[in-house]
Amino acid sequence: MNILFLGDLVGENSVYFLKKNLKNICIKYNINLVITNAENVAEGYGITPEISNNLFKIGVNVISTGNHIWDKSEIIPYISKNCNLLKPNNLTNQSAGQGFILYETESNKKILVINLLCNLFMRKSENLFESVNKIMSNYRLKKNCDAIIIDIHGEAASEKQALANYLDGKVTAIIGTHTHVPTSDLRILPSGTAYQTDAGMCGDYDSVIGGKKNEWIENFIKKPDFKKIKPASSNHTMCGVIIKVFEDSGLSSVAKQLILGDILENKIPDEKLFLK
Repeated sequence: MNILFLGDLVGENSVYFLKKNLKNICIKYNINLVITNAENVAEGYGITPEISNNLFKIGVNVISTGNHIWDKSEIIPYISKNCNLLKPNNLTNQSAGQGFILYETESNKKILVINLLCNLFMRKSENLFESVNKIMSNYRLKKNCDAIIIDIHGEAASEKQALANYLDGKVTAIIGTHTHVPTSDLRILPSGTAYQTDAGMCGDYDSVIGGKKNEWIENFIKKPDFKKIKPASSNHTMCGVIIKVFEDSGLSSVAKQLILGDILENKIPDEKLFLK
């Protein structure tokens, strides 16, 4: 079983680039489940029902989010009815939606996807360790699910790495999002959990974390009150991770970085690694 995890989609143009490439990627790597974080897809802030539906239509199975989940208020009634769009499970300021889903693939594999929000340098939320413990008390690899994937959304590498080592051997993979910068520390931890501090973004890297460079520079020079910055959209890059799951244990056997597009050096994994 192979899982594709894509980092933060930034701006609507990232959806068009995803639509252009996702089907071929899924065929090439025999992907069973596609997860993407999309909290910055709507003009750089939040997500709308229309964009969510478009993502599901082009082949995304589960959408994770983060601290910008409520930036578009129209998403609240939508997320209340659509379990495939997640909010961070430990986010305390809105009761709508849920923070995890047990997704069943076409081949009848059950994959638990959990969305969590860090606390360091982020919007204050419930303790993420306590939050994930409550979920994990009801799920166990190869007992009632075939894989467990966690999106840990946050700033601090220390907090993400601490969670990964805490859960090593209990979950299939923990992949970080939020910083929009792909880290080079993708690896499989000693007890079999795949980990990367940040998958990076799907967007324009000729930018400042996906936003227009000049607007960010002006913000830092003039130090005005916070203003929303429009997404850059001249170039397109997709960043993520492809994970192969051991059938007998539900842990990771292969984890490879995927980078496709402009600006960044491309990383295209050998598809032979993901054969059955």
